[in-house]
Amino acid sequence: MKTVFVHPERCIGCKHCEIACAVEHSQSKDLTFAMWEEPRPVPRIHVEASPYLTTFPNKCRHCSPAPCVEICPTGALYRDEASDTVRLHPEKCIACGMCAMVCPFDVIVFDQASYDGKFKIMNLKCDHCPDRTEHGREPACVEICKTGALEWGDINEIVKGGRKQFTEKVSMVMQTGDYELTPLPENLQALRTWQRELHDVNQQQ
Repeated sequence: MKTVFVHPERCIGCKHCEIACAVEHSQSKDLTFAMWEEPRPVPRIHVEASPYLTTFPNKCRHCSPAPCVEICPTGALYRDEASDTVRLHPEKCIACGMCAMVCPFDVIVFDQASYDGKFKIMNLKCDHCPDRTEHGREPACVEICKTGALEWGDINEIVKGGRKQFTEKVSMVMQTGDYELTPLPENLQALRTWQRELHDVNQQQ
């Protein structure tokens, strides 16, 4: 199963992924024109900030089995077997909200979207950008991410690679005693240090 894997320690809250997602799901697929479209396109990925000044890009996990698919009374949500992703039949969606109620990650939103030349309130969730991924490209959010917080690939291979790197780092710690387990680029380290200092100042007030 291919998916978008999140490396939360690398997210800086720039929201580039949200913009890229909205543009990809716009009618024009062009940022300049998308800003003036009616209805205005909305993102399927949501970057939220915590009280600790860290951020997390939250999106549909395409669960298997998917509670949203099982609860949908009209069959609007379905699993695409070819891509193993949860997708939507927009003509069947009645915006009842049942899928949002059972989503364990709170990623389903409802808004106006253009369908078959009409405006309609419907479920707007991540679909892994089929117009891109079916032609060998990465989802828009992954392609735009400059810090590597989002990665596209087979989930088992991504986890395997991360596990191997973690094992190597643990081994180095055991040998040297001074190797950082989760090293980040210097600019991200500086950002995290600033965020911690700012949080400490806020806590003292």
